[in-house]
Amino acid sequence: MWGYKRFFRRTTLETSDYIKDDCLSMHCTVGVVRTRVEGPKQYSIPVPPSDMGQSLTDLLESEVGCDIVFQVGDETFKAHKLILAARSPVFRAQFYGLIGNPNMEKAVLEDVEPFIFKAMLLFIYSDKLPTVQEVTGSSSVCASTIMVQHLLAAADRFGLDRLKQLCEAKLCEEVNADTVATTLPLTEQHRCPQLKTICLKFAAANLGVVMQSEGFRFLEESCPSLLCELLETVASADENSGPLLTRKRSGSSIFGLDLAAEGAAAESVNPNIRRMRRRLL
Repeated sequence: MWGYKRFFRRTTLETSDYIKDDCLSMHCTVGVVRTRVEGPKQYSIPVPPSDMGQSLTDLLESEVGCDIVFQVGDETFKAHKLILAARSPVFRAQFYGLIGNPNMEKAVLEDVEPFIFKAMLLFIYSDKLPTVQEVTGSSSVCASTIMVQHLLAAADRFGLDRLKQLCEAKLCEEVNADTVATTLPLTEQHRCPQLKTICLKFAAANLGVVMQSEGFRFLEESCPSLLCELLETVASADENSGPLLTRKRSGSSIFGLDLAAEGAAAESVNPNIRRMRRRLL
């Protein structure tokens, strides 16, 4: 028994010495583990633009699932009541209001041109202002302005506020001496104060040319209050036409025009402007 213990102790010591000697000759590699989290790198996944408007427009053109037919003049248009109700409070009341008829299959619309209703439908489904090329096939600026003027009235009638604002912006871009006098009554009738101010300033700056347009005659006959506002704008420009104020206004006048200088030029074109101013004052 004692011999076994001595043998076990000697064997253990020899093994321990061997392990110690071997560890002294061992080469160790030390690795460092980072615990700090680095910020995200600039990776990106391209996302295509929304095609919902195009998908709904395709649905309108294919007439799949249409449940309402509009009779507009001599033309008919098919549409979806739910989509119309989601976009227009007027259509929502007509189809799903307290006195609405959700089972209505046909509706007759008056006081709106077929091509204007088509343009309005395209906006309702696509949420974009259609071009006159898309609606009528024409590409003239005059046809575009006429379409947008009528579309502004339709947007106000059916509660399409975004379409109304898009029409205002487009009419502002296309304002000229031939159309400003016909746009002005629309701004008054459909409550477009920003566009009205722009039209008044433009007309005042180009009064001599505007007075010779056909639209100005209509303005004189049907909207005398607007005519007074126009003359007041001209008179206001005259009052502020001093040399210092003229230099200050030249950078801020609409379309880069100096209203006072333009008003003086207009008098040389048409002497009736001076008489109109005197009557106003």
